[in-house]
Amino acid sequence: MSVIAPKFRLGYLIKGITDNIFWIIVLVTLLGIPVIQIVLIYIDFPVIDGEIWNPFRVLDAMTHPERALPLVKNFMQTDLFKIIAFPGFGFAALIAAAVIFVERKMLAKLQLRVGPFYCGKVEGILQLMADGLKLISKEIIIPAKADKPLFWVSPVLFAATAGAFVALIPVAPGWVVADIDLGLLAVFAVIGFFPIITIVSAWSANSKFPFIGGIRALYQMVSFEIPLILSLLGIVMLTGSLDLVEIVESQASFPWIIFMPVGAVVFFICILAELERIPFDLPEAESEIVAGWLTEFSGMMYGLVQLGSYLKLYAFAALFVVLFLGGWNGPVIVPPFPAEIVTDGITVMPDALTVEIVGLPLFTHEMINGTIWFILKTVGVIFFILLPRGVFPRVRIDLLLKIGWYKLIVLAFVNIFIALALVYGGVIGPGGIL
Repeated sequence: MSVIAPKFRLGYLIKGITDNIFWIIVLVTLLGIPVIQIVLIYIDFPVIDGEIWNPFRVLDAMTHPERALPLVKNFMQTDLFKIIAFPGFGFAALIAAAVIFVERKMLAKLQLRVGPFYCGKVEGILQLMADGLKLISKEIIIPAKADKPLFWVSPVLFAATAGAFVALIPVAPGWVVADIDLGLLAVFAVIGFFPIITIVSAWSANSKFPFIGGIRALYQMVSFEIPLILSLLGIVMLTGSLDLVEIVESQASFPWIIFMPVGAVVFFICILAELERIPFDLPEAESEIVAGWLTEFSGMMYGLVQLGSYLKLYAFAALFVVLFLGGWNGPVIVPPFPAEIVTDGITVMPDALTVEIVGLPLFTHEMINGTIWFILKTVGVIFFILLPRGVFPRVRIDLLLKIGWYKLIVLAFVNIFIALALVYGGVIGPGGIL
């Protein structure tokens, strides 16, 4: 049976264009005006030279570089910038996107395949964007017997919990979204939400494969969260603090992995289990239970879970860097800026137009060096997290539980005894010399 394409009619085209313009105007009016009002009323604008700026002065200043750059520098210190751009969601999402692409290409090379190739002229660099558009455009299918409210909210909670995890990680001196004194305790609290969300999403699907995967995930996470927490008690003993910033600052001379190698190994293995990465991917074992607790998710609901998974991967790798590898500490890469640039600014176009731009640089050299070292260390840890997927087979559930309950817990206690020996032996730590 052949299908004849309808004839082109100019009137239908014009009508379609006008309808789209109409709905765009309606949406912009309904959404744009309230957003503008919220910005004008509720967002505090900076105080520069003893004067509170308003949006109109901000727009005027953006046309003058000598006024715009100090304003931009002031905006970069706000909580809004830290949450949205750096070191918050934007920074973590960028690294997560790069991880997805690198993982696919790396696994392809290990398995003698090509990997992403066609979407984008350079090694399929645009494949991630294509996959995102595909997930957005796909229909979201809800199982008929599912608990719909819980099924809908589970992916959102998973991504939000991963975002809260990211907010606790300090990236550079003074650059952390949630700088709290009990940062490590807050990390433990956030990590504890993941098994709850997993089992809720699996149960709400009312399907056998997601339920089996959820039970496996619950067993696995409970088994490995205990040695994960115990492996970090040695770090707390050596630093005498639960503040992640203070833990990083205590590693200015040497990273804690030198004194705590056993704790680092235990923590890394627990990371693989918490992330459900091979060889601990039993909750998502595709050869046994399709996709485990992710089986019934589709469209952008599946996309939110994947986004949360890779944000979680970045957060765990960054946490390993903060606790064991010295965080942002490292040799100087970018030298200090000349004092005259910091105090007097720079001159732009001295022959044609002389403009003194005060407030440069936008970032200090300590922040730039710290960020570079943090990214390099985090990327290295992520590489070793991704590598087992192309190297090791999946372990059995009984062996997995034995590893968590018998092997890693014992090693975690060994790490605690090492820390006690270092502290009370006067080698290092708050205990001092007895």
